[in-house]
Amino acid sequence: MFKKILIANRGEIAVRIIRTCKELGIKTVAIYSTADKDSLPVFLADEAICIGGEKPASSYLNIPAIISAAEISGADAIHPGYGFLSENPGFAEVCRACGIEFIGPSSETMVVMGDKAQARSIAKKAGIPIVPGSDVVKNAEEALQIAKEIGFPVLVKAAHGGGGRGMRIIESEEGAKELIETAMAEAEAAFGNGEVYVEKLILKPRHIEIQVIADKHGNVIIFGERECSLQRRHQKVLEEAPSPFVDENLRQKLYEAARKLAQYIKYEGAGTVEFLVDEDKNFYFIEMNTRIQVEHPVTEMITGKDLIALQIKTAEGEKLEMADPELKGHAIEFRINVEDYKKNFRPTPGKVEKLLLPGGFGTRVDTHIYEGYTIPPYYDSLIAKLIVHGENRNDAIKRGKRALSEFFIEGNIKTTIPFHLKLIEDENFLKGDLDTKVLEDKILERILSN
Repeated sequence: MFKKILIANRGEIAVRIIRTCKELGIKTVAIYSTADKDSLPVFLADEAICIGGEKPASSYLNIPAIISAAEISGADAIHPGYGFLSENPGFAEVCRACGIEFIGPSSETMVVMGDKAQARSIAKKAGIPIVPGSDVVKNAEEALQIAKEIGFPVLVKAAHGGGGRGMRIIESEEGAKELIETAMAEAEAAFGNGEVYVEKLILKPRHIEIQVIADKHGNVIIFGERECSLQRRHQKVLEEAPSPFVDENLRQKLYEAARKLAQYIKYEGAGTVEFLVDEDKNFYFIEMNTRIQVEHPVTEMITGKDLIALQIKTAEGEKLEMADPELKGHAIEFRINVEDYKKNFRPTPGKVEKLLLPGGFGTRVDTHIYEGYTIPPYYDSLIAKLIVHGENRNDAIKRGKRALSEFFIEGNIKTTIPFHLKLIEDENFLKGDLDTKVLEDKILERILSN
């Protein structure tokens, strides 16, 4: 069993990991930048070590400093959380070369699944449906020719990164080459590699993801699906589990595909297999995230399982002697960001003067903020996640409205709480009529006009 874990992250996920470690009897080490010296993880961890300046490059992305902190503190494992170095195979390799367990899959697995083109190829070999498309394309002329062969509309995506950068929807041949060149330039700037691939654009797709945890003994357990279709600029804003669209027949097919892929690549740890699902319930593999997800709490609420604890136990070599857990009730997660949604979601970091967190039955808040805390401007704008659980989707929506209405954050900041209060009253959301563009194409305009 691990005796001490260093958390190579910050914010709410660092707090989340520290809490599980305490329950498991494992000591924790928090790392922090100069901007985070007053952060909650620093107060909650057994030890805290400053590793660099306010910018991520000098702190949370500073591999030598993180490894030094682990060695100085005597940590025998590192949990990377999500973001930062969580999907960096080089970091995982360095950890293990230094005799420190990286709580995640092997660096080899991270390499192949982190490359979208390789991941598509592997999924195809494993017999899992993929969106019709190309292999890696290195120039705009070749990409345009492939687009013509596939048939418009198509989606051009960066082959070596995500988050919506290096991605363009191309509706027709007119202006296509210029859009492809823009996508490639953006990919080059963001990821150091301008290669892309071209795939058929699935109209009105839902983004459905399957949570898996695999041990070192070949066992793969499925923890249900999550509905992640409500997105803005390819970033999720609200997630729920289970999906209101997925029936039992589709669910079992998705389970089978996710398990097959994880077994095919001999996956270890927590991971998420992501699919696009069309209106006719055909599904297509898009990628696998080789880490814990921001939205993992909705899965915990409907399965009753601590996914961070299972991550740690499988990293320790424990065998998962369990069946796929039964899904109970419905859970919704609201991402609370310091952003002004009326001004194009402009970040508004600042000091938290007053704070009232919602509570009550079926209500959970994951956060790192407190009264008097100053939210720094250098990192992601996510400051809290409100998760609610009910016997069914309607109950969860009612609980969400109540919890959001008693969630107060005051200071020289604005948050997305008012946005979420309007979002869960929107007709598309209430009907469960969702796809990856409905927020930007319909819902947002209605919210801004009210």
